[in-house]
Amino acid sequence: MKIQVITLFPEMFEPVLNNAMMWKAQNQNVVSFEIINLRDFGIGIRKQVDDIPYGGGDGMLLKPEPLFEAVEFAKNNSPNAKIIAMTPSENVWNQEKAQEKANSGEDLIILCGRYEGFDSRIFKIVDEKISIGKFILTGGEIPAMAIIDSIVRLIPGVLGGEKSAEIESYSDGDNLEFPQFTRPADFRGMKVPEVLLSGHHAKIEEWRKKYSK
Repeated sequence: MKIQVITLFPEMFEPVLNNAMMWKAQNQNVVSFEIINLRDFGIGIRKQVDDIPYGGGDGMLLKPEPLFEAVEFAKNNSPNAKIIAMTPSENVWNQEKAQEKANSGEDLIILCGRYEGFDSRIFKIVDEKISIGKFILTGGEIPAMAIIDSIVRLIPGVLGGEKSAEIESYSDGDNLEFPQFTRPADFRGMKVPEVLLSGHHAKIEEWRKKYSK
């Protein structure tokens, strides 16, 4: 899987994509990343990427020319990649969507918005508009990181344990994962439930189902 991100702030991604699980996934050659600086496709000497909206209003919009050229550049790298725009949308990301993307293995191009958003003509070539919730952030970079993390960790072998992703919160719909404990068994008078210390797998499984929310 190849994931390309188009952003005005490429430096935000380096510490996230080159550490821990993301580094492991790249080292295993199961995913590769390319961060594309939208400013490289800006117009004129000043590399302009934004302008005032027609009809008036506060703020600036990302211009269509740099957006289209950046996407076309990314498409040359990966012609079959699906294009995702991070933008306020009724299509709210969830675990099921993350699993679908991980299973598909399809390449992705992720557009990160800034200012007041995109010139809407970019949506003519976007495959999917995605939101991570009904709240506003200053840009699409943090949502893009969340989307990437949620997909990559579901690729087989990335987490390590084959069952790790299967038993997590929301992996079977809307249920939250059961409470979990590690050593010591008694910490400041707070004790691990006896059933988890019993070694009785059937009873442990029953307890876990009972306390999954």
